[in-house]
Amino acid sequence: MSKFFAIGAVVITVAALGAMSGYVWFGRQDDAFAACRQAEAGGAAIGGPFSLVDKAGATVTDKEAITGPTLVYFGYTFCPDVCPLDMSRNAEVADMMAAEGRKLGLVFITVDPARDTPQVVGEFAANHHPDAIGLTGTVDQITAAAKAYKVYFKVNDDGTDYYPVDHTAFTYLMVPGTGLVDFYRVDTSVEDVAKSVSCAMDVAETSN
Repeated sequence: MSKFFAIGAVVITVAALGAMSGYVWFGRQDDAFAACRQAEAGGAAIGGPFSLVDKAGATVTDKEAITGPTLVYFGYTFCPDVCPLDMSRNAEVADMMAAEGRKLGLVFITVDPARDTPQVVGEFAANHHPDAIGLTGTVDQITAAAKAYKVYFKVNDDGTDYYPVDHTAFTYLMVPGTGLVDFYRVDTSVEDVAKSVSCAMDVAETSN
């Protein structure tokens, strides 16, 4: 089975996803999260059901992993730079929210299930934040989750243990019942992510 996916004949790149995400909200009149957004994105078109495996080998669904405002990130533990930077920033934001008495979920989903076993991905997530959830699964499970989030990935198996994996590098802010509220690039600052997340939490709390 192919280890990448495309929508139609067009592979979703970082630039393409940004453009598509902006389209999701274009013309909406009921966007309660508009004032919170760093990017023009959001809505149920990105995100969806998944069934993956946690560090204990237990099956975890999207509803179990995302029980409140949650930052979801797709990457891999052998990633030399972007993934650790994004996860460290996301963990810092979670700590900032905790200082306000708020719980921000953190989910890391690997796109490299061959190397990222449940134990490996679990340790990677926990090393960034004690409350972070690391998820893996079969190639089919990972592909289905990535497709739901419009995440592109391609495993460049060069016959060594150190092969790179191309992947979309966005962090997604998901809110149950709403879907995607915002997404953040690797160069989005801790302060900007925290501002967006805090605002979204205000809106979510008000609507409950």
